[in-house]
Amino acid sequence: MLARLAMLTAASILTAVLLSSPAIAADDGVIRVKSAYPMEETVLRLKKDVAAKGIRFFDEIDQAKLAADAGIKVLPSTLLVFGNPPLGTQFIAARPSAGLDWPVRLLVQQDERGDVWAVYTDFGWIARRHGVSGEAAKPFETAAGVISSITSSVKGN
Repeated sequence: MLARLAMLTAASILTAVLLSSPAIAADDGVIRVKSAYPMEETVLRLKKDVAAKGIRFFDEIDQAKLAADAGIKVLPSTLLVFGNPPLGTQFIAARPSAGLDWPVRLLVQQDERGDVWAVYTDFGWIARRHGVSGEAAKPFETAAGVISSITSSVKGN
């Protein structure tokens, strides 16, 4: 039990360090956007923006609740799954393995300080990961603009 607690504490510290700026794009393709709003409002704003853009919403997964149901305590974490099939399925047409990264997954998480983050995989990174370039990479560029627009809805003024 103590080993598990130490591991969770170390992971929490690392997460806090990694998430300390308003928007971070790491070499692993993960983009983090700091929200100006509390957890619940952030989720609602993101879902509202997705709906306003006519994007299909697939699921909302409360990861903290799933963890609690398994007897594990984690900070608030909600995964939003959505996508625009006419755009997203072009990923799969370009390279079938790109289906691993579609539909879009946007993680909303709260850190130890109470800061809320919208976290997603950079679409340029996804294209490179799957070896998609040139004209076939254009849908990935479009998706990058869309997710940037969606996450801008929680940045505040």
